[in-house]
Amino acid sequence: MEQIKINCWEYKKCGRQVGGDKVSELGVCPAATEIIVDGINCGKNGGRACWAVTGTYCKGEIQGSFAQKVINCLNCDFYKIVWKEEQENDYKSPKEILQIIRGK
Repeated sequence: MEQIKINCWEYKKCGRQVGGDKVSELGVCPAATEIIVDGINCGKNGGRACWAVTGTYCKGEIQGSFAQKVINCLNCDFYKIVWKEEQENDYKSPKEILQIIRGK
């Protein structure tokens, strides 16, 4: 496995990872604990697949499913960084990640 790269909670400095400073206020982000996509796009848990994880916290509010938040995610600086970094590697598209999460 490749070296783990920066995860969304590190990039966004949201404090919602396990042990983060905002956990008591906002809870742990599902991206930080979604183990089924661990290692995808060289991230820890859902840290580099956050756009496919339901219930992440972005733009000051809890986001819904991928279908509900896709526009925000596709315009997100972090999403663009991951896409650019991983397009030469084994980049997993949102569709592929959703299939993994859904077990298909």
